[in-house]
Amino acid sequence: MTAWRILLAPMALLGTLVTSLSAQADHGMAHPWQMGLQEAVTPVARQINDFHNLLLVIITVIAVFVTLLMLYVMVKFSAKNNPTPRTTTHNTLLEVLWTAIPIVILVVIAIPSFKLLYYADSTKDAEMTIKAVGHQWYWSYEYPDNGEFTFDAAMLEDEELEPGQPRLLATDEAVVIPVNTNIRLLIAADDVLHAWAMPAFGIKLDGVPGRLNETWVRVEKEGTYYGQCSELCGTGHGFMPIMVKVVSKEAFATWAEKAKEEYASLHEKTGVKLADANGKTAE
Repeated sequence: MTAWRILLAPMALLGTLVTSLSAQADHGMAHPWQMGLQEAVTPVARQINDFHNLLLVIITVIAVFVTLLMLYVMVKFSAKNNPTPRTTTHNTLLEVLWTAIPIVILVVIAIPSFKLLYYADSTKDAEMTIKAVGHQWYWSYEYPDNGEFTFDAAMLEDEELEPGQPRLLATDEAVVIPVNTNIRLLIAADDVLHAWAMPAFGIKLDGVPGRLNETWVRVEKEGTYYGQCSELCGTGHGFMPIMVKVVSKEAFATWAEKAKEEYASLHEKTGVKLADANGKTAE
């Protein structure tokens, strides 16, 4: 009995570790020694995870097959086992196979890949729009459908962090969105290239000066999620994080009313220009 416990102890420890790491991954951010991708909380992110798992199987099979084939060739055709080399230089069947099989593999990869690209790109039946604009080095957000208010979100310094807030990821203002809502996300930049990346949402899209890029999101689980700019945009590139709070629709409606008054008064004081979904500005 003791021997079985000794043998099973490492497996139990590994299971506990995997469970712990998986639980950590549910907090909308990456963690040290995390296994796998962050928990998917949107339809797009789930499809990305499924596609990732498919590719993992394919590349594992290819790697194992090629490794075994190389070992077989090295042993079978070594100078010791094959002192008189063959003079065959072509094999029609073999050449057809090593051309056709990679084509089939690429087709198997391409079909779900293109489906995923189109699915992530299209915005169907959007219920609201949010515009994210990258600056050196912070983000500003506009809510054209909820009172046309806007605000900036900058990274919190170490001394500003509250207990539980992650370093280099928490911001002074959070993007608040309602759960289970189709949201059109417009991404732009006013100086250099930026990229709005939120792993748990399956989003990573460039903000390009002078144009709008569009994607969509529907988060199915409430919570706080973190991302970062993933485009090399300058010396402060690593210090412009993204913090999104997903709340109930009722809580979002309450927040939007308060935010409209708060940020509208700030707009009147500062004279900041608001931009609508078409990029037009208004005083």
